[in-house]
Amino acid sequence: MNSKTSWEDGDAGKRIGTNLRQFRKNKGISIEALAKQVGVSKLTLIKIESGEGNPTLSVIWKIANGLNVPITTLLSIESDVSVARKEKGLQLASSNEVLVAEPLFHSRGLMELYRGYLQPDSEYLSEAHQSGVMEYVTVMSGQLIIEVDGDTYHLEEHDSIRFAGNRPHKYINPTASLSILHFVISYNNL
Repeated sequence: MNSKTSWEDGDAGKRIGTNLRQFRKNKGISIEALAKQVGVSKLTLIKIESGEGNPTLSVIWKIANGLNVPITTLLSIESDVSVARKEKGLQLASSNEVLVAEPLFHSRGLMELYRGYLQPDSEYLSEAHQSGVMEYVTVMSGQLIIEVDGDTYHLEEHDSIRFAGNRPHKYINPTASLSILHFVISYNNL
């Protein structure tokens, strides 16, 4: 995670670390066992838990999937009334910063809402989510090609797609302009 800005009420890295430690301990999982289960080094998890780590979007997804919790649960984005302003909240970037995702809202572990920015002439390969996860993507600006199970879907501005997220899928921006996306990740089928 490359945190471009932090939450108004505290440091995102420390919050993720605190939540990770709490979920891991509540599930009775040692840090060694979690590292092996999610494919993230023990040292990386120790740094994240201590608030010193700067995990990428991919690492956060691996941890959330390994704990079987929505990613926003690790981020603790919750309130009775929330306003998500463009580029004012937490921004999670892929390791090469091709995709930047802004977690907006979540609903008691049932769904998560994100705004995403896919860089021009780039692609991002997403790892499979837990079984039962549905992903909904709307192109708000620009174009998007999504590959799922070897099939390719070309989306124009305001087009949407829904697919089972439990398989690898690739987001491709074939243009010279930034693509702005709206994601909903649904955990209703878990």
